[in-house]
Amino acid sequence: MSEQLNQLISLVRRVAQMEVMPRFLAVSVSKKHDGSLLTEADIAAQAAFAERLPHIIDCPMLGEEMSTERQHDLWEKHSDGLWIVDPIDGTTNFINGLPHFALSVAYMQNGISQLGVIYNPISQELFYAQRGCGSYLNGQPLPLRCAPKPLSEAIAGVEVKYLRSGKLATRMYSLSPVNSRRSMGCSTLDWCYLAAGRYDVYVHGGQRLWDYAAGALIYEEAGGQLATLEGDEFWSGKHVFYRSVIAALQPDLFDRWLKWIRANQ
Repeated sequence: MSEQLNQLISLVRRVAQMEVMPRFLAVSVSKKHDGSLLTEADIAAQAAFAERLPHIIDCPMLGEEMSTERQHDLWEKHSDGLWIVDPIDGTTNFINGLPHFALSVAYMQNGISQLGVIYNPISQELFYAQRGCGSYLNGQPLPLRCAPKPLSEAIAGVEVKYLRSGKLATRMYSLSPVNSRRSMGCSTLDWCYLAAGRYDVYVHGGQRLWDYAAGALIYEEAGGQLATLEGDEFWSGKHVFYRSVIAALQPDLFDRWLKWIRANQ
């Protein structure tokens, strides 16, 4: 593990301990302009990351709770190095006391993630990766399990409400080729569960940059394959701030899942 990744892991744990968990089950809530929920824990965690991340790698930070204008300005001016932060992914879960949320931090260069850490402070599961060095859960290499299975027995992570094709969303229920679907309200942990082998396949119609920046790296370093609904190679896709994903850990399962989705879009 590089010293930079080690420092990042320590920082994510510390921010969770100091800024997030003291506010769990005791936090005030407001709404953003897009109707999504925001808490003082999101703001406090993002501020803590903004202050300390440049001490690990000296570059700006793009956070979910910044304005859209500020986010796009940072992306355009600092493609050579940028921290991407989701201070609390799964804010609705956090507000309602559901123990399924995470802090997510990635370091990106030229649109490709190089470091990624995702931490669920309730389960104390910390997923992390550095490009070219594999991915891990609390020191254990990922995936934890990767038993071959047919698509008909697969567990799928599916966020149907984001599937822009009404045809695909409908058929995901009526003609779904998988055994069971899961939607747990935290995209960053979806990636980690896929990397660990807890999910077998995954589809999402459009994740924000901070939803996939760390997670896609952790998953890819576990050996998984990626595509988008539009057909782009994942990391070179045109839509940086809103990117779809099709994924499966096992190559044969990925081919069958991709073929089914393409045929039903």
